[in-house]
Amino acid sequence: MKNLEAKTPLYTLRIAAELSGVSKYSIRQYVDKGLIIPFKTETDRHLFSQIDIKRLMSIRTDLTANGLNIAGIKRVMAQTPCWLIKPCTEAEYSNCDAYSSSNSPCWEASIKGPLCQETECHSCNVYQLVERVDDLKELFKDFGEYNPHS
Repeated sequence: MKNLEAKTPLYTLRIAAELSGVSKYSIRQYVDKGLIIPFKTETDRHLFSQIDIKRLMSIRTDLTANGLNIAGIKRVMAQTPCWLIKPCTEAEYSNCDAYSSSNSPCWEASIKGPLCQETECHSCNVYQLVERVDDLKELFKDFGEYNPHS
């Protein structure tokens, strides 16, 4: 699947439920809890991309096979080092709620750095790291010995 195709909002709630194996009710709950950010049309209808489908499947796996609840999944998502992935300067990440909060993913931060203020969260490469969030240790290894406090 090409990257552009993966990001394109194509699927209605019903189709997203069929493709992901997650009920429409559960998808609505994940949207309400901030685990997934669907596109919204001008008529407030939700549309989902292939990345969203993968995220739904990952959430389902975390709930059923990994024994996590929604709060646990959200906490795991909050551990993603968005300031390294973007990457942000020390001045940018030190004034960003995503850097200091361990309870919510970066797309729910109320105070964001300049890079994030200019980007729609759904289009951000941090939100799109669906496959990588399952193994945060591997994600951290990609950054080597980087230490933002040094």
